[in-house]
Amino acid sequence: MKMGLLVFIRNVLLALCLFLVLGFLYYSAWKLHLLRWEDSNSVVLSSDSVGRSIGSEYDKLGFLLKLDSKLPSELASKYANISEGVCKPGYASAIMTAIFPKFSKPAPMFLDDSFKKWARIRDFVPPFGIKGQDNLIKAILSATKDYRLTPALDSLSCRRCVIVGNGGILANKSLGMKIDDYDIVIRLNSAPVKGFEKDVGGKTTMRITYPEGAIQKPEQYEKDSLFVLAGFKWQDFKWLKYIVYKEKVSASDGFWKSVATHVPREPHEIRILNPYFIQEAAFSFIGLPFNNGVMGRGNIPTLGSVAITMVLHNCDEVAVAGFGYDMNSPNAPLHYYENIKMSAIKESWTHNIQREKEFLRKLVKARVITDLTSGI
Repeated sequence: MKMGLLVFIRNVLLALCLFLVLGFLYYSAWKLHLLRWEDSNSVVLSSDSVGRSIGSEYDKLGFLLKLDSKLPSELASKYANISEGVCKPGYASAIMTAIFPKFSKPAPMFLDDSFKKWARIRDFVPPFGIKGQDNLIKAILSATKDYRLTPALDSLSCRRCVIVGNGGILANKSLGMKIDDYDIVIRLNSAPVKGFEKDVGGKTTMRITYPEGAIQKPEQYEKDSLFVLAGFKWQDFKWLKYIVYKEKVSASDGFWKSVATHVPREPHEIRILNPYFIQEAAFSFIGLPFNNGVMGRGNIPTLGSVAITMVLHNCDEVAVAGFGYDMNSPNAPLHYYENIKMSAIKESWTHNIQREKEFLRKLVKARVITDLTSGI
């Protein structure tokens, strides 16, 4: 009896030790990934570096001029033996690096408590950085305490991600099951799910938004998903602090339209998007005006391009659905969930839709991303 008890205790201790070792290795790997990104941040963007050519084979942004849908030979052989439908480790970032050699994969999705060390964002004001927001961000992170994906998603050795846009092109495509098959499903702003599952799926891993774009009716939120703030101005961080601490939101806090006053999420379900992705999308990938690193006319990328930039750094395979506006079809639906027509699109003060199209087409042509609705 005693011997059996001793054996049982020994086995429990061995299992506990193994668990602690694996936990330590997992945490260390994450910190190493983060440190690699911090170390790479010694070079920041400047007006001189934006758009600099790196060779005659590349355009002024640094993208390969001759893009081909065929994989480079070394990548073709690397992924040749992986069966159709099986996640390909490092696939999207490998092709991205092949067509854009300046691309460096390590970049955390969300801000964490070491955000002040991140050189690429600390010297830029929102939306391209966090300058002047230290106290607000610190207060938010001290309440949320979680800075990553769920443990189950974090532990995946290969992640397949899809970004679901809001385009009317999604209507009647019956892509719901295909979308739900991805490991991570990202939705933007207030695009609804309920009632549209056949076309857009029912799964939501995270919803990226800003105050004016967030769902305003708590009952319209999906049951389980991360709420991710993309901070475009300092008021956005102030708003998120109100939301996290369940304080009263003032409607006159510098917003250009009405905003949500309550988000049905606990603090540990709330994240702040790393603003580096807004900066990189704008200046490195799309080539929008630098404007001394300050928000100005036509230099803000759309949330869709920002989300794509984020997943290129954090997912192995990347797909999009519901992207692209066909201006040659003015009577086509603008969004999949309402009857507004394409002709309602007006020229944007903040975005440059044509330049974004050029960027996205590069990614599709080179097979960096898969366009499920063929709208790009």
